[in-house]
Amino acid sequence: MLRAPGGGGGGEAGVGGEQGGERVLRLDTHRSVNVRGAALLPPPGTARHGDPPGPDALQPLPVQTEPFASFGRALLITLPRAEQRLSLQIDYEAGEGPGVCWLAPEQTAGKQKPFMYTQGQAVLNRSFFPCFDTPSVKCTYSATVKVPEGFVAVMSATSWEKKEDNTFVFEMSHPIPSYLIALAVGDIVAADVGPRSRVWAEPCLIEAAKKEYDGVIEEFLAVGEKLFGPYVWGRYDILFMPPSFPFGGMENPCLTFVTPCLLAGDRSLADVIIHEISHSWFGNLVTNASWGEFWLNEGFTMYAQRRISTEVYGLAYTCLEAATGRALLRQHMDNTGEDHPLNKLRVVIEPGINPEDTYNETPYEKGFCFVSYLAHLVGDQSKFDAFLQAYVNRFKFQSITADDALGFFLEYFPELKEKGVDSIPGFEFSRWLDTPGWPPFLPDLSPGDALMKPAEELAELWAADGLNMEAIEGVDITAWRTYQLVYFLDQVLQKSPLPQGNVEGLSKMYPKMSRSQNAELRLRWCQIILKNDLQAEYSKVKDFLHSQGKQKYTLPLYRAMWAGSEAAQALAMETFSATAPQLHVNVQNYSSFLLRFFPK
Repeated sequence: MLRAPGGGGGGEAGVGGEQGGERVLRLDTHRSVNVRGAALLPPPGTARHGDPPGPDALQPLPVQTEPFASFGRALLITLPRAEQRLSLQIDYEAGEGPGVCWLAPEQTAGKQKPFMYTQGQAVLNRSFFPCFDTPSVKCTYSATVKVPEGFVAVMSATSWEKKEDNTFVFEMSHPIPSYLIALAVGDIVAADVGPRSRVWAEPCLIEAAKKEYDGVIEEFLAVGEKLFGPYVWGRYDILFMPPSFPFGGMENPCLTFVTPCLLAGDRSLADVIIHEISHSWFGNLVTNASWGEFWLNEGFTMYAQRRISTEVYGLAYTCLEAATGRALLRQHMDNTGEDHPLNKLRVVIEPGINPEDTYNETPYEKGFCFVSYLAHLVGDQSKFDAFLQAYVNRFKFQSITADDALGFFLEYFPELKEKGVDSIPGFEFSRWLDTPGWPPFLPDLSPGDALMKPAEELAELWAADGLNMEAIEGVDITAWRTYQLVYFLDQVLQKSPLPQGNVEGLSKMYPKMSRSQNAELRLRWCQIILKNDLQAEYSKVKDFLHSQGKQKYTLPLYRAMWAGSEAAQALAMETFSATAPQLHVNVQNYSSFLLRFFPK
């Protein structure tokens, strides 16, 4: 049972016009949701405290559904004309829609019990419960969840309590958009890793999760609070999902869902969680009112992530990480063409178009460049940090537009407004928002050269026809962190196939990379194995695909295998046949499509 107060309409949901003195409430729902009926609850105070109203006290209301789009339907409930607030009860059954994911035991780490979770972003929670499924509307919620013995329920809530009969009661006391309401049920346990943080995972993963994140989260939260203001959500917990979870992470407030691929065993991927933590201020607290301005969530979050990273790891390392992000944006725009309409920050999403179909790198990395440009205009990092705190305080618990954000920027810095910085030729705010293309301004990443240049030079040495082992052995990589190693392997991959014997030598020389449990390094090493057809190490490709089902890692490897030798193609078929049952259905379908239709 889930309770959420009503709110103003947004998108296709809302309160419609009058019909004979009555009003129509429009909610978002899905064809997989069976709405049995709706009723008006009696006014507060007419039932004994804590007792649910009896059936005789409920006033049935007319209900109908209308087609809207492939990803949803409109639920219409006719309301009586009334001046006071109304409370409704909707009787419905859900569970088969795209926002509710059911995993068989073989898709979990423990392989013993099933698991379920919901994924609301962007417009999937309408298949979980009827709602205003738009980021422009925020509300609090409470939920009562009863699960079988041997299972635990967790939600994105500020408080939870276990009752009798394995019933869990949750409450989110702060208003959030519907896409951030999340539920997971499985064989999961918890371990504290900080004064306001715990990790949740299946029993077989909990020790690894605790070891990886003990004391880590609090450091990131404390830096975030110093930069952006108070962390308002109370707890920051992490749920390590089963290996078949196809995403990297989902920033559900109080309870971030993450891939178990972050459990590298040496904390080398622990900093990935900084992005999800940054959403606590940008996205969850201040939210884009429309998915067409997704950069307000992700561009500000990328900037916040890199500010925290700079404070914790230094500017050079952060610039190196940002360079990998810029390379992803370059790759995306090369693939689509710079003038593609999705390559602008204010995207027009026509009615009926699924916002998920507009997802790409632009709001993340071009959005980061725009926020960096605003900081460049200010010219003083401490002043821009102060602006970000004021921005969060001004718009907390609200959903806003780009005009709101930029209007506040000019209001906060009247001297910049006086100079007309919003209309500098070539850098007009309107150009940033409404013109597709490469960012007009790129932040200076040259401090990262100190880390990138040694990686580039070492890759050149390994790509040479005759290996200069003296020069190679003179390069000490023991202090290189994850993104420097990733950058090096990316350079090696670009230069592959290497001369005969070089990859074997590289593998023996650097077990830190070739035998790493870090998923980012494993992905790139597997790609190098396939690009060089190093059949002696095919088992590493197979092992990596058996260990996880994240889409970001799985699909590139199947593409590489299918584009490779006959032996690589046979490896693809053999591995997919063995691992398909443990994959998320979307990854199953994508991988199967690649193996059937991707040109060899």
